[in-house]
This record gives sequence, structure tokens and C-alpha cells, in this order.
Amino acid sequence: MEDETDIEAPSSWIRWPSWRPTSASLLKSIEAKILACIQNDLWARYVTLPSQDRIWTLTVANKNSRMQSVSGSQTPLVMVHGFGGGVGLWIQNLDSLCHSRMLHVFDLLGFGRSSRPHFPSDAALAEEQFVRSIEEWRATLGVQHMVLLGHSLGGYLATSYAIQYPERVAHLILVDPWGFPERPKLGSEAETGGQGSAVKRQAPPRWVKAVASVVSLFNPLAVIRAAGPWGPGLVNRFRPDFKSKFEDLFDDTTMTEYIYHCNAQSPSGEVGFRAMSESLGWAKRPMLQRVHLLSPTLPVTLLYGSRSWVDSSSGLHMEDLRPKSYTHTVVIDDASHHVYADQPQEFNRVVQNICSSVD
Repeated sequence: MEDETDIEAPSSWIRWPSWRPTSASLLKSIEAKILACIQNDLWARYVTLPSQDRIWTLTVANKNSRMQSVSGSQTPLVMVHGFGGGVGLWIQNLDSLCHSRMLHVFDLLGFGRSSRPHFPSDAALAEEQFVRSIEEWRATLGVQHMVLLGHSLGGYLATSYAIQYPERVAHLILVDPWGFPERPKLGSEAETGGQGSAVKRQAPPRWVKAVASVVSLFNPLAVIRAAGPWGPGLVNRFRPDFKSKFEDLFDDTTMTEYIYHCNAQSPSGEVGFRAMSESLGWAKRPMLQRVHLLSPTLPVTLLYGSRSWVDSSSGLHMEDLRPKSYTHTVVIDDASHHVYADQPQEFNRVVQNICSSVD
């Protein structure tokens, strides 16, 4: 596994307290512990963009095949994580999904171990900066055509990317995508969760409500940084599910430590997210208003967790908006928002079948 010099946090006139127990090296160390579980060939490195921003990237290939031959024979799979995530969250999926093709995962610009540049406060400009970085990453890496999978915020950005660069995407897979429906008007049945609601969702979990309570005043993850030495405990308290989701691999707090170190760094990608969102659950530029711009020949599959707080009816609405195009919605039982971690075997099976259909 190849590594490069760690990304340094950008200089700023605002300095977070030095007693915050995190650093780029601590994130690197906890990620290395996670990636040590990978059984196949792994190449980890930074991909430098024309802007000189760097995207932390993992390429995984079947250890029984030469990496070059796999990349030349099957359409590669590219997976984009959600808000506050990073490449380590795919640890239960990487070995299975690289079985017949090259697999690329990366930390979105402004998240994880990638560069943390300034993001504009305008929603369209912030979205464009994310999407442009994905395209520059693709061009630099030399990926010509891909199955593109995005989770949550990654699903929103993957759709925007597919609209702008349709020739690069063979199949678009959206996993519990954020930002698709319009926000209901205040006091409407949809807003209050009535039975006739077009946007009927499970109640958001505690951590969503906690973050939402500060998002209008601060960057979404400011509470983690402001907590200083209590930050790791705060993540453990509000995200105990991350320990149980990965308990087959780790019987300690490895994954919650990873989440903490991903998000206690200098704010960047979350600034872009804040620019694009009205609140944690709603986008200023809802994607359902733009799905008609997707190529009619592009197949789209939407995967939702049956217990997710994200509304799966958006997938059915998208099917209605693309009546002559392949658009298919799948709901995975006993899975919440993090479908890939709650039901990794079923998630991997569905994704593998989609990839096989492309080839």
C-alpha cells in the first residue's frame, strides 16, 4: 500500500483549541487499522488535481487477478461516501465488490484525508466545486467509464455528476440519497408526517436531531470540535450504532474513533454542505427537480433501507419522472440509512448484480 505526505489543515485566522484530541496522523493511524482488514490487493494514494488539491483514494482489486487485466476487462465501480464519512466506512464491502472489477473509493474533497479547501456560500457554486473535483479526479486517474455509486450526500453529488458528464457513467446507483425531495411547506401534512404525506419518513435518529439543532448557527460538525477532549465520547454517545454495525470486524471503538477523526478536523466539506442545504434533511436545490436532465439511456437504481429516515418514495417519484428510462427502486429490509453497513451481504449482492448487468 502506497502512502504520501499527510494533508495539512489550511491556515485560518480561526484556530480551534489545541486540546482537541485529533490530528491528520491520528486519522491516518485509525484508518490503517481499518484497512488492514482488506484481503485483496490495495493501492492507497493521493490523486492530485489541477488545483493542487489532493483526493485520498483507494483502489482495490481481486488478489487472484492482475490489477491491469481486471481494469481492462470490466467496467470499474466508483463509490462516493456520504456527509461526514470516508473510505473506511466501506470496509465491509470492498473485498466483495472487487471480485470481478477494479473498485475505486475516495474521500470527497473537504472530508476525511482529502484536502480541505474553501467552499463558497452559494449552493450552486458549492455543488459545482464538489462535482468538478470528482471529474478532475476521474480524469487524473484515467477512468474512462464507470458504475457510479453514491451514498447520502454522495448520491446527490453522483446524480449531479451524471447530469454533467453522462458519457462517463454506465449505471448510477443511489444509496439512500440525500437532497432529492422538495421541503414541504410549513404546516402541511407532509411536513407533520400525516398518513397522506408524499414525504413520509421515519423519525430522524437522535444524532440527526442533535446536529440539526446547531446547523443553522454553525457548521454542522462544530459541536464535535467545540467539545474538545469530550468529542470522542460525544460521538460514542450519539452514534453507538457504528460500533454494532461493524462488530464483526472490531469489538472496540475503532469505527467511532474513525468517525471522530474524520470530522474533528478543520471544517471544509461541511461548509459546502451547509451552503447546499436548508437544514440537515433538505437541499436548497432539490435533485428531483433536475432528474429529467439525466440521459434517458442511463439506467438508475435506488437502494433504500427499510428503517431509514430518508424517504424512499423519492425513488418511486423518480421512476415517474423517467417513464421511458430504466429507473428501479430497491428497499433492503432491516437496514437504516447506512444500508451498506447494516446489511452488507445483501447490499453487496445487489450491487454485484447491477455491475454484472453493465458488463
